[in-house]
Amino acid sequence: MHPGLAVVAVLAGMAAMFAGLMVVRGPGLRTALAVGELCLITPGLLIVALSGVPIVDGLGLRRAHGRTLVLAALGGGALWAASLGLMNVQFAVWRPPAAFLDSFRALHQQLRPRSLEEAVLSVAAIAIMPALCEETLFRGIVLPSLARMGSLAALLGSSALFALIHIDAVSTGPVFYRLPFAFAVGLGLGTLRLLTGSLVPSMVAHAVLNTITFGTVFLSGAASEAVEEPQVVSGLLLLAGGTAATAWLFRSLRR
Repeated sequence: MHPGLAVVAVLAGMAAMFAGLMVVRGPGLRTALAVGELCLITPGLLIVALSGVPIVDGLGLRRAHGRTLVLAALGGGALWAASLGLMNVQFAVWRPPAAFLDSFRALHQQLRPRSLEEAVLSVAAIAIMPALCEETLFRGIVLPSLARMGSLAALLGSSALFALIHIDAVSTGPVFYRLPFAFAVGLGLGTLRLLTGSLVPSMVAHAVLNTITFGTVFLSGAASEAVEEPQVVSGLLLLAGGTAATAWLFRSLRR
């Protein structure tokens, strides 16, 4: 697909996601998040279909070997550690606005499950749906479309566009605090897509990353504590260790 159409797919998807979140806010936050993800991906899939690109082959929905999927799952854990470390270090030099922290605490309270059923629904909304929809759009549609400009340009461009959907809207205006985190994660997931030639491993890694976040933040109740004071030393250790582990796992995928 033409690179310009890939950008249009992202921008149209962001607009559709925002509209979807507004329309279905009533039924509950988990439902709204799931619907928002479906809205995000719909324009891109329509453009792909109208462009005559075969959906399965065009998106890279190729079968991946068991070893590749295991390494991808481990890669998701390593990316989680590295991205968490990055956010901790970033917190020390760039403290987010109070309104963002308040919205984060409110989100934590709404999504924290009080039963097994709520936990399953939360994982589906927070981990599974984003992994399927966001990977399809950014690593399935956008990255291959930008690849005609070179692999590096495709990797950087798809990661930058992926970061855009992580701009948060609060009462005081847009907040760009999560952009460095999202861009770094996008680089990791995009590299995984390029190394394996399949979209499935990046979906697995994305789902694992988000599930670990859900388990450590929403289940443990660490969200309220994590936004009080920066943990620079532990952040640096997580960033270095997670980055090293990610690099080692990616090298293993080449063998």
